[in-house]
Amino acid sequence: MNTSTQNMPRVLGIVGATASAKTTLSLPLAQALNCEIVCMDSMQIYRRMDIGTAKPTADERALIPHHMLDIVEPTEPFSVAQYVEQARAVITDIVHRGRVPMLVGGTGLYLQGLTLPMDYGGLPSDPAIRRRLTEQAEREGVASMHACLAAVDPPAAARLHPNDQRRVIRALEIYKLTGIPMSQHRTPTQADAPYDFSLYAVDWPRAKLHARINQRVDQMLANGLMQEVQALLDSGVSEDAQSMQGLGYKELLPCLHGDISLAQAAEAIKVGTRNYARRQLIWFRRDTRIRWIPSTELSHAKERIIQDWEEHIR
Repeated sequence: MNTSTQNMPRVLGIVGATASAKTTLSLPLAQALNCEIVCMDSMQIYRRMDIGTAKPTADERALIPHHMLDIVEPTEPFSVAQYVEQARAVITDIVHRGRVPMLVGGTGLYLQGLTLPMDYGGLPSDPAIRRRLTEQAEREGVASMHACLAAVDPPAAARLHPNDQRRVIRALEIYKLTGIPMSQHRTPTQADAPYDFSLYAVDWPRAKLHARINQRVDQMLANGLMQEVQALLDSGVSEDAQSMQGLGYKELLPCLHGDISLAQAAEAIKVGTRNYARRQLIWFRRDTRIRWIPSTELSHAKERIIQDWEEHIR
């Protein structure tokens, strides 16, 4: 065991692209390793959005405790910072009860948030400056703040996602306080993570992953995704809500208005999901901690991960 991580809470993770068999792998693995699942999906946080988010079923939740599901109404916005704060509390509780936290999901920003300290390694801070920047972001939007950061600190702007408001504001705060771009300060890396991560992802040939995505979309529509979207709208969820910008929801809105056919909406969901999977893979392949399991070895993946986990303990 690495002596630098031996005192950190151990966190197992099954990550990767949508439709890559994360649930198929995670459930039996969680049973074998005494895990509780911490969902890492930016859409599964919303209540009443079940079909389009491929949320674990009631039977699957009965097998293994699941956390970070159904925690916010679809009318409410939800940030990376909120996810990180709540997920860290959940992880701490799971560890204290003698069980193993298992992250399952494909939202790379959430994994990044759980990896990097939110305070950027103890650099100076000023609540008044941060408050003014936050108010500016509320007036002008986070994209405008990201553009401001790009003007004074291009490397930091390139590294941070335009929607990661908290870290964009933090980078601007550091620049205003020190006059030095954040990128020129030492910033945290994966080595500064507060957890000892063991991360895995299933590696599919592109054609097979695309076929799985297409099949999943067809199944979602057959299971009543259109009716789910209509029910959300009927309950008062705005078409402009953050939750309704998710794949499978935004594409069905013009169909419900009669502007496009269901076949056209289905194809738009498939294309959008395939493109999203490509972006997920680009993101996760940059993370050197992830061990990629060929899809041809999926049937043996559980045993391999268990062996890795137990060898890490010794």
